[in-house]
Amino acid sequence: MARTEYYDDPEAPVPNSLVVAASAAVVDDEGRLLLQRRVDNGLWAMPGGGMEMTESLPQAAVREVREETGYEVEVTGVVGTYTDARHVIAYSDGEVRRQFNVCFRARVVGGERRVSDESHEVRWFSPEEVVGLRMHHTQRLRVDHALGQSAPHAG
Repeated sequence: MARTEYYDDPEAPVPNSLVVAASAAVVDDEGRLLLQRRVDNGLWAMPGGGMEMTESLPQAAVREVREETGYEVEVTGVVGTYTDARHVIAYSDGEVRRQFNVCFRARVVGGERRVSDESHEVRWFSPEEVVGLRMHHTQRLRVDHALGQSAPHAG
């Protein structure tokens, strides 16, 4: 399913759903960040997705990392909350969502790297390598916060 992200765009479609989501900034002992190149838009992003009715947000982050990258992680903190109403995501099935995302800090405790049906690639990047990657600017904001600030972002 294709995905198009809009930000502060008067031509963006009107949202028809609100999704509670979690993402994870997984950083290894060398300070590298785990990212995936998404199948639905070809851009790099942290693993993440919608919370299921039977789980907490931290559990959703752990599940999404496992499903999308193959790694088992534990949550160690919070990067921030991301709720900007100007960010709209449209899917080819007709869903147009606003997303309430909590981005967590996490570390690997097991598993091994693999791609999924949601990712073309899964790789570790140094902070310097992240700078040149193609990603939506709302994702770049989360990455910058994960790599550069210690206090959680509230937004």
